[in-house]
Amino acid sequence: MQRDWDDAFANMAHIPGGEALAAAWPEDAAQFRSKHRGKLDIRYGEGDRQSLDLFYPNEQPKGIMIFVHGGYWMRFGREDFSHLAQGAVDAGYIACLPSYPRAPDVRIAKITQEIARAVQSVAHMIAGPLYLCGHSAGAHLALRMVCDDSHLPEPVLARIGRVTGIGGVYDLRPLMMTSMNSTLHLDESEAASESPVLRQPKLCCPLTIWVGAKERPEFVRQSRLLAMMWDGLGADLTIVEDAGRNHFDVIDGLRDVDSPLMRAVLG
Repeated sequence: MQRDWDDAFANMAHIPGGEALAAAWPEDAAQFRSKHRGKLDIRYGEGDRQSLDLFYPNEQPKGIMIFVHGGYWMRFGREDFSHLAQGAVDAGYIACLPSYPRAPDVRIAKITQEIARAVQSVAHMIAGPLYLCGHSAGAHLALRMVCDDSHLPEPVLARIGRVTGIGGVYDLRPLMMTSMNSTLHLDESEAASESPVLRQPKLCCPLTIWVGAKERPEFVRQSRLLAMMWDGLGADLTIVEDAGRNHFDVIDGLRDVDSPLMRAVLG
């Protein structure tokens, strides 16, 4: 059966009020930045988007949560998601939000390398365990940090306490059949090498695959596929299908220190 792959990945068209949900993110983020102690626009490279923001708890930090934003590797920036640092900061952790170069200026393989560079940079700046999480394309990037070809050095990998992918894309091959590929420029080689489902996991930390039960079926399928593949390869992995949540509100739990998602992210 011929599948409409554009529709399979079209979240906005299938979420009532989805445009309003996404439109509220920058305002919520700006309000959070105005009220919370942080260091903004810390450079981890020379490019326009090679920067990260740090938000600090009031007490001695227990560690660092790194959140990688989504947007199909071609939209949004860290400044749109500052409010998702709330739960981690309230739990006593530093929250780190990096931006990264986007398609079509760079390929996805290069974006993976830049996220590794951002993680290394914050690891060199701040001591303590690292908790990586990401949403949508950001979930792909977070999981790529713990694949067998990870760009992270072993001392940084050893500091990762847990990785959580939220509503992620873990098999990039179907994206070659979408109109988005006119921007992403994926070919068969890159789609395969950049797909976590086709790679071996680094057995360095526990993993959580979190997906909204009301997300597009392709996102649920890919989350189940990664969980099945990596569980069979020995990963310490938990999959959660969050009842009633869609692709946009599934990340709301990061704002609440007591939410099941926040507890999962911090282990």
